Amino acid sequence: MTTQETLYDQLYRLDGQGYGAYKSLKGEYDFEDFTLCIDHVQGDPFAAPSRVRVVVPQAVAGFPQNLWEQPCRAIALADYLIRQFYRATPKHQRTSGSGKSGLIGIVRPSQAVLDRSAARVTAEAVELRFTVGLPAFGRRIAGRQAAEVLCGAVPALVTRTLRYKALDAASLGHHIDTVEDAEALRSQLSTHNLVAFVADGAILPRRSGIDERPLEHQAVPFTSPDSLRVTLACPHAGKVTGMGVPQGITLIVGGGYHGKSTLLRAIEAGVYNHMPGDGRHQVVTDPGAVKVRAEDGRSIAGVDISPFIGSLPQGKSTQQFSTPNASGSTSQAANIIEVIEAGATALLVDEDTSATNFMIRDRRMQALIAKDREPITPFIDKVQQLYTDYGISTVLVMGGSGDYFDVADTVIAMDDFVPQDVTEQARAIAADIKTERDREGGQSFGTLTPRIIQPNSIDPSKGHHSVKLRARDVDQLQIGTEAIDLSAVEQLVESGQVRAIAEAIVYAQRYHMTATTPLAEAIAAVMTDIAQYGLDCLTEWPMGDLVYFRGLELAAAINRLRTLGTV
Repeated sequence: MTTQETLYDQLYRLDGQGYGAYKSLKGEYDFEDFTLCIDHVQGDPFAAPSRVRVVVPQAVAGFPQNLWEQPCRAIALADYLIRQFYRATPKHQRTSGSGKSGLIGIVRPSQAVLDRSAARVTAEAVELRFTVGLPAFGRRIAGRQAAEVLCGAVPALVTRTLRYKALDAASLGHHIDTVEDAEALRSQLSTHNLVAFVADGAILPRRSGIDERPLEHQAVPFTSPDSLRVTLACPHAGKVTGMGVPQGITLIVGGGYHGKSTLLRAIEAGVYNHMPGDGRHQVVTDPGAVKVRAEDGRSIAGVDISPFIGSLPQGKSTQQFSTPNASGSTSQAANIIEVIEAGATALLVDEDTSATNFMIRDRRMQALIAKDREPITPFIDKVQQLYTDYGISTVLVMGGSGDYFDVADTVIAMDDFVPQDVTEQARAIAADIKTERDREGGQSFGTLTPRIIQPNSIDPSKGHHSVKLRARDVDQLQIGTEAIDLSAVEQLVESGQVRAIAEAIVYAQRYHMTATTPLAEAIAAVMTDIAQYGLDCLTEWPMGDLVYFRGLELAAAINRLRTLGTV
């Protein structure tokens, strides 16, 4: 293996040469305390930075076994190391020169603690993956500056962030223990017949719509109503009390700006663990809970939306419905059927992002427009059947229609961000003030029909590239020539999840999609491979920018591909 000194000398010899000469750096270098691996060298100072890894033996890193021996603790430790490296890079990088010269970068972590390919901790070593913009002036190699980065800044970062003795042991231990506690809380939900748990004292409001950090001032700590308070046990925090959101149909009601949607967003985010200080680190949700909404203009491919929408004008069937431009109600119906197909166990719905005619058809409208002229069966008439027939719960923010009192099992009223259990009051109102609307849609939810995707309808090629992928933040990815809009897939929190989903779509098409395999089985096979082999199974080469996603989000991305075809 080439040594650090040899790399240093080689960089000085490359000084002033054409940028392409950097390609000779690819390989592994012994830095005495760690190994530096240069896996991919950028072809231009303005191109995506070079991919680099460091591997630090545990004999040097020195992380105690109890910090990484359990999978959730290993993920939390890796998350902590990524955060330390991310915070430290601005103090060590040298950014003079052309393009991305001298930039040292690593995947940017959100408030969530997720499994990321950027870091891995095992009994043998700590591995960290990041990028380096190899320095240049114009398109000439700046070898001396490159030596400062690779042989100076990188070792300094390794020493500062990847050694146990250099870190705050108490802070690190608290970070890991917090994540393990959240896992323990989530594991108790099904035993207590809960969809979610919101701990007393949790801080739910965020600073803004683009800043997921907790609101610093005037935030009201969460306090559970006594009637909904449960006590769960954590291995480190001990007994934790909070509000249990029961399985079944739960309404969140209240006046505008009193915290209804804030509570729902915290429940949405509870499918992931969160770092200490986030305020939601003891808010946990069933991992199969999915936010669904209306999505005007999305494409739909072969979805059986007949439980919600009957035959359309001109006799068009909805049992294998396709359209390139769905309406609000049609898209919300398809979104629900698709997430059920992908394995959802609970639906999270906010009336603000729902189609009104999909959610409710009141008595007056029923009197004016006869049922035989209205193909839509509103959600209010299907939500109970969804639970009784398939065990799928719903948590629904509803401020505009008391008709839902008739179908709710639990009603929570938010008053100035304080929850109150008003279930009995809502039932009394429903008994006293009859809606007199007719139930629609039959006595059962309807049949759920598995779909089989045509593998050749997913084409990742573009021009002379057999596979061309691109991820843009959390809102969009590109597969070949086709863009997929993910703006309505609201539980994606990091751009690395989108990059990983792009790779997973190609992986699924290549290895698990056949003309006889239902989509749900293909997605399950992908997630099984990831669980067994890690995110690295999705790519040919080691990548440091992939982040864990759920099969539910993988299905959502596939379903929004406009070229998608079904068998």
